[in-house]
Amino acid sequence: MTTYLLAGGGTAGHVNPLLAVADALRLREPDATVLVLGTAEGLEARLVPERGYELLIVPRLPFPRRPNRAALGFPPRFNRAINDVVTILRDRRVDVVVGFGGYVATPAYLAARRAGVPIAIHEANAKPGLANRVGALLTRSVGVAFAGTRLRHARVVGMPLRREIETLDRAGSRAAGLAFFGLDADRPILLVTGGSLGARRINRTVVDSAAVLTDAGWQVLHITGTSAEVDDPNLPGYRMIAYCDRMDLALSVADFAVSRAGAATVCELSALGIPAVFVPYPVGNGEQRFNAADVVAAGGGILVDDAAFLPGWVQSELLPVLAEPERIHGMSVAAHSAGVLDGTARTIDLIDEAAGATAPHSA
Repeated sequence: MTTYLLAGGGTAGHVNPLLAVADALRLREPDATVLVLGTAEGLEARLVPERGYELLIVPRLPFPRRPNRAALGFPPRFNRAINDVVTILRDRRVDVVVGFGGYVATPAYLAARRAGVPIAIHEANAKPGLANRVGALLTRSVGVAFAGTRLRHARVVGMPLRREIETLDRAGSRAAGLAFFGLDADRPILLVTGGSLGARRINRTVVDSAAVLTDAGWQVLHITGTSAEVDDPNLPGYRMIAYCDRMDLALSVADFAVSRAGAATVCELSALGIPAVFVPYPVGNGEQRFNAADVVAAGGGILVDDAAFLPGWVQSELLPVLAEPERIHGMSVAAHSAGVLDGTARTIDLIDEAAGATAPHSA
């Protein structure tokens, strides 16, 4: 019986691929033990126990950015965290550590090195975080979601996706999706989403463009997020919802999309062959722009800055694309060529390789 320790958390970008891999490991090996290392503050604190996995807590220890009193206390606290993980590895007889980034991943990697436990790494973002840059120095089993990711020993395995996305039959589910959202089978559908909390610029621009989009013959399925500050335009063919718990059906009906460029969103859309306008989140280290680079370069997506995504851009740039079915089909083929639908299986191959079970997956 194998014992896996999956380390990662903080944001959905780390937790969701971790859970996809955990579920696949449990499905493949019902007698395996799958443990998750996380923090009490991150998204994993809620999602991991809900999914039925044991969550082992370590302190949230951000690396100090400047010399101050907190920085002086960091080394002993960080070393204690490493020692705590070493104890977990030995007491629970962990066979392999699988890291997905985030605060907990660095002590997990260093503890695994100290305890002689194999390490596998998955990096979801095109611009890798500090934890995985450190971890990549300690193992050759490093998988990335995007070809442009610069990380030592990296090879493309794609994104571990939710099973309902990996197994989605878009054509077969389309009728159910149309009925679920109350949409017309005879008109194409533009899916708009900015994530669970929403994206202010995307929401405002699409609502302000509602009439020109529907007048152009398109329906709009607009998922605003729970913190939206826009009102429903109440137009025929415009369906606005705050939250969607059936994204599989939303993706089944989408002929084109407008979205942020989070790693999971980019990977899901490209794996399913859905062309998109990507509007990267303008705050942070800019990784969303890099996440969309491969599919945009392939011709399956269009990148537009948040500040430029205005009703005038929709009128002058997006509407001409939506008016050309052949171009949309070509973009769909291109998006699919840049996507990876079996990222979970490829990541598990990487884990097996790290543990010495199999040879590397042939890409």
